[in-house]
Amino acid sequence: MKDGLCTSSRGKRYRLLIAVWLVSLVVFGACGLRSGPCPEKAPLISDHFDGKFYYNPGSPTGQGEGPKRSIWGWVWLWLTREDWSEFKELPPGSKPPARVPKGTLRITSIGHATFLIQIDGLNILTDPIWSDRCSPFSWVGPKRHSRPGLLMGDLPPIDAVLVSHNHYDHLDLPTLEQLARKGTRRSLVPLGNGELVRSAGIPKVDELDWWQTLPLSADITVTLVPARHFSSRTLWDRNQTLWGGFIISGTRGNIFFAGDTGYGPHFQEIARRFSPIRVALLPIAPFQPKNSTYSSPGQSFRLHMGPREAVQAHLDLGAPVSLAAHFQVFQLGADGFNDAVAELGLTLKQGNLNPETFLALSPGQSHEWIGSLPETTHTVKRGTLGQDARKEIH
Repeated sequence: MKDGLCTSSRGKRYRLLIAVWLVSLVVFGACGLRSGPCPEKAPLISDHFDGKFYYNPGSPTGQGEGPKRSIWGWVWLWLTREDWSEFKELPPGSKPPARVPKGTLRITSIGHATFLIQIDGLNILTDPIWSDRCSPFSWVGPKRHSRPGLLMGDLPPIDAVLVSHNHYDHLDLPTLEQLARKGTRRSLVPLGNGELVRSAGIPKVDELDWWQTLPLSADITVTLVPARHFSSRTLWDRNQTLWGGFIISGTRGNIFFAGDTGYGPHFQEIARRFSPIRVALLPIAPFQPKNSTYSSPGQSFRLHMGPREAVQAHLDLGAPVSLAAHFQVFQLGADGFNDAVAELGLTLKQGNLNPETFLALSPGQSHEWIGSLPETTHTVKRGTLGQDARKEIH
């Protein structure tokens, strides 16, 4: 009887997902709702823009770039993927300091690609999302499997928000609206994303092309750097806005926030231009599980990194420490809840790398550095790794 109930429940779930998908095909086709305004036609000012589409490093055109599965391939992936029944129940981290002094760097993991970076007296937030779902709707779409690591009310004043691209799990309008109401006045975004972020109420939005730099203060500059990814908020606007990562340069070195990216030679170029990189924030999911035909290096999602590609990027960058991003919050691929962290630990072990050099912080954990490179001392709040991750690695 129990098996019969499970089978029936699974069938209902599959039929519901198919129905939701079909409805989404219709609704997502039009700009509006929480997708925000349609992107304006971008000016022809970039060597990776063909007049209509942006494209990745080494690609001749942006047209058609993105996940190579058909729509029905994505439906099949969704229906056959491992179910994330686990929910990571952790209390929010302690309230961070309002500011850190010059020469100190403090990074707090909020979850997914959201980090609070406190450096040289400034507070910077990356790809903020506090919403329960990464979706244009509050009632359907990928749902959180771990709570944000900090309460919105415990955030210090945010001087700048960095948005890497326009996907719903990275550009969340409800969260940006909350930040605007709390007094956040500035955001830095890739080309074509300015109007959408301004629509959330943030008044000063700077649009950057790859390798462009802007100052945030006398001590801090931010540079948009290439990423291998794509953009879209509907079915009809793919690659009409740019995507990228960010280098934050301060008095004690450079911090690299990768946003969302596949592996590629752009990591070596970033290292060449910005060495030494003090800390790298690198995505480790979604990726295909081991029994997938796409599991060999270089054949996983071309526009996302799994743990093996992320470790290689970590080595390319020459960073003494990398922090994992994009895991155990939203289920966006076929891998299971613990797969990315387990694979990260295995990759470090197989490469004879110190696990302390690539950390998978739980939401709410903070890592703090005091002093200059390369003799950096550090302290870690609430432990180095979550208990499950520590078991997986050791």
